[in-house]
Amino acid sequence: MALSCSSLCSQLSLIRHCRLGTNRITHGLHSPYVLCQFRLPLCRHYSSSEVRRGFARYVASKLQWANTKYEDFLKKRFPRFFLLYHTFVEGFKLLFRDAKDIRRIKAKMWSDGVKFQDLPYRDMEKLRQFRRDLIKAIPLVIISIPPFANYLVFVLMYFFPRQLLIPHFWTPNQQLEFRRVYHSLRAQHHWPVLKGLEYTSQQVKNGHLQRQLKDLCAKVQSGTNPKASEILAIRSLFSGPPLGIRRMSVDHMRHISPLLFLTPRLPGFLIGQRLSSHGLELLQLDRGLSRLGVHQLNDSELRQACYLRGLNADVLGVNQCREWLSQWLQVSSSLKDSEVSLLLHSIVFLSANYPSGPSRH
Repeated sequence: MALSCSSLCSQLSLIRHCRLGTNRITHGLHSPYVLCQFRLPLCRHYSSSEVRRGFARYVASKLQWANTKYEDFLKKRFPRFFLLYHTFVEGFKLLFRDAKDIRRIKAKMWSDGVKFQDLPYRDMEKLRQFRRDLIKAIPLVIISIPPFANYLVFVLMYFFPRQLLIPHFWTPNQQLEFRRVYHSLRAQHHWPVLKGLEYTSQQVKNGHLQRQLKDLCAKVQSGTNPKASEILAIRSLFSGPPLGIRRMSVDHMRHISPLLFLTPRLPGFLIGQRLSSHGLELLQLDRGLSRLGVHQLNDSELRQACYLRGLNADVLGVNQCREWLSQWLQVSSSLKDSEVSLLLHSIVFLSANYPSGPSRH
């Protein structure tokens, strides 16, 4: 009897469940629709996300196809404009990549408490170059702020790329040409620096050091490249008067400034501050490069390192650049922070007699 009651209860429960199910069926639809309806929210969520991803891929592929067609059209019909367009596109890619690297480096410095001089050489060089590029780009950004001024900016960038654009937006030929121009402007100050040293040598009281300084200047002027030991022999003259970084005459500092691509058209105390900060930065870069090793640099990094330190590396072979940079580091690695003035003068001592000609060996 208990078993039959239990069976009856289960059957009643089943009938009640079926009635509840049939109450949800409307307009003669059968139960498979109910099952589909039960699963529908999950299906909709899955299919909509798939549709979004598929649509995004479709749009991206169409945009890429249209961009390829547009570039092919420009390349065939307007090759000069295509070169300019391609240079700008690639330049922005490089700029965004560098900005991403700078953000990573800065985050590392802040989180780990790492100072600039303790960074790896490549990170130090990227920070230095990005800072200079940013300073050069600021005037152009300011000019483009007024309404419709961006059209004027494009015209100026087209006709004055060397003065207004950063190297990211130079064509390969422009990079070679502009580096040659900048180096020729820098080389114009080699002989005034040497003449200034000869004149200043009269203020040196130590007869032996005075003679060594005069001999070094005469050797460079005669077309001979000095040895690192000959430069280091007069290092004591460049830590205090009359040739220390803050003890030089203003006229002499004005000839030193273009060696670092700094403007000499500033008050004397500002020129001294800028020479000191840039000289110490260069010394810290040299220490980072010594830790890394010259042979770890690729060809592009090697030429850039030589160019920064006064050599027109585009007209020399890789082995010549590597040999010259090794000699530079022999001098640099022996200097203290207080002797940074000698490092700046070494730009003239070590590069004045290297060619600025048109072709590499």
